[in-house]
Amino acid sequence: MPLTSLRRVLQLASILSLAACACAQQSSWKASKGLEHYRSSRTAIYMNDFGELARYREANTKVGAPVPGENRVVFFGDSITDMWPLAEYFPGKPYLNRGIGGQTTPQMLVRFREDVIALQPKVVVILAGTNDIAGNTGPMSLEDVEANYASFAELAKAHGIRVVLSSVLPINNYSPESQELFADRSPAKILELNKWLKEYCVANGLVYLDYFTPMVDEQGLLKRNLAGDGLHPNKTGYSIMAPLAEAAIGKALQP
Repeated sequence: MPLTSLRRVLQLASILSLAACACAQQSSWKASKGLEHYRSSRTAIYMNDFGELARYREANTKVGAPVPGENRVVFFGDSITDMWPLAEYFPGKPYLNRGIGGQTTPQMLVRFREDVIALQPKVVVILAGTNDIAGNTGPMSLEDVEANYASFAELAKAHGIRVVLSSVLPINNYSPESQELFADRSPAKILELNKWLKEYCVANGLVYLDYFTPMVDEQGLLKRNLAGDGLHPNKTGYSIMAPLAEAAIGKALQP
């Protein structure tokens, strides 16, 4: 290759590398600003009702004690649970949805007694962690998140409630609306937290519910057709999750 042509190729490569770096920096900046704006919009909640106990307070008063033979289950989580129409996917089942969008495990721990223990379920299905990784309520180490999971399990066990710990779902950046959500959530941290969850369940006789494996693609991201925003499952996504949840609940109910 002539020297002049080689120089042009190297210049072009340098330009492309700088452009890619600038694009990544811009994406990171946008994600940071998006998270900052989100946290600012939640200031009143964080200051006045950190666990958002008011969300289900009235509904909880209308939930009576389980009838004999009732296999009541509480689905406890963040927006992925909150947006899941349980009656549609589990018709006729005594399953209660206690998801709240945007929540992290410390917020969920605040309301665990009111939204889980007091409802006297036989099983609690916990799905959380993605917002902790994103830093919705501030920076958190995985060790802190894991400690909150352990507290969920210990509190449930103390009240005779069987525990299903769900894997954190994969995410993707395949659509414009997924970019900020993806930038806040490290796929590597999701894998590390899921590894801990599985090992904790094995060590403590709990049921591990693996949503991750059937929903991840060859690139290690959420399959493109399962969520428009790269995070929250659509109907196809929930259709994959529902039988997995049902099987995990059945396993938890075994003597």
